[in-house]
Amino acid sequence: MQLTVFSDLSLRIIMRMAAGEPGRKFTAGAVADELNASRAHVAKVVTKLVEMELVTAVKGRYGGIYLADGALDRSVGHILRELEGGEVVDCVGTNCPLLPGCRLRGALAGAQEAFFAHLDPITIRDLVPDRGAGTPLQLLGVGKPE
Repeated sequence: MQLTVFSDLSLRIIMRMAAGEPGRKFTAGAVADELNASRAHVAKVVTKLVEMELVTAVKGRYGGIYLADGALDRSVGHILRELEGGEVVDCVGTNCPLLPGCRLRGALAGAQEAFFAHLDPITIRDLVPDRGAGTPLQLLGVGKPE
């Protein structure tokens, strides 16, 4: 199974924020630069993460984006279900001659659910190393090479 770029970037943004100092303020632009991603795409992702209550956004001079309370304990499987949504293949509205007896759609839906189910017990906290005693985490490869 392949994740959409949107879902992949969503997880990377959450992980990057989780790897920072607790309560650290980020900007979407700074996160985009660190992850070598489009600022416009990151802004769209952040909007969705705010809707999902994984990120809190504060507008204004002292604003920024923060990891929401409880975000570290959210299930990766549940997050991806919401981000990916829909079916692997969408046969509705097609003129496929195989549609009346096709079993592919059901088989792929089962495989997709198995993928998500495997990720259900994994939380965002599990994806980032323990910082221990408030020590900032140094992620390898985060940021642009010098």
